[in-house]
Amino acid sequence: MNRLLREHGFAATLFDSAGALLHHGSFDKAICIVLDIDLNGRSGIDLRRQLAKEGVTAPVIYITGNDSSANRAAAVASGCIAYLVKPFTAESLIESVARASAA
Repeated sequence: MNRLLREHGFAATLFDSAGALLHHGSFDKAICIVLDIDLNGRSGIDLRRQLAKEGVTAPVIYITGNDSSANRAAAVASGCIAYLVKPFTAESLIESVARASAA
């Protein structure tokens, strides 16, 4: 994903854990945040809610390999701009990021 984003002119910052993302602290230049719904036992949706409580307003794109109506409803309720089910096309990710950058 990092390579794909860079190939399309988007700079990407990768985080090895939810905690690392939470402690990043500098979201003012972020076009968007791409979160997996399943973060090794932690919910990406809950992480999004925590970021919002801390004032992070960057749009969120969720990716998931575990699509369900419950996940989809929770993702939409949390304010995501896109919900992509794995395997998703490169084009769908790039279109979502481009849409976020235009917002």
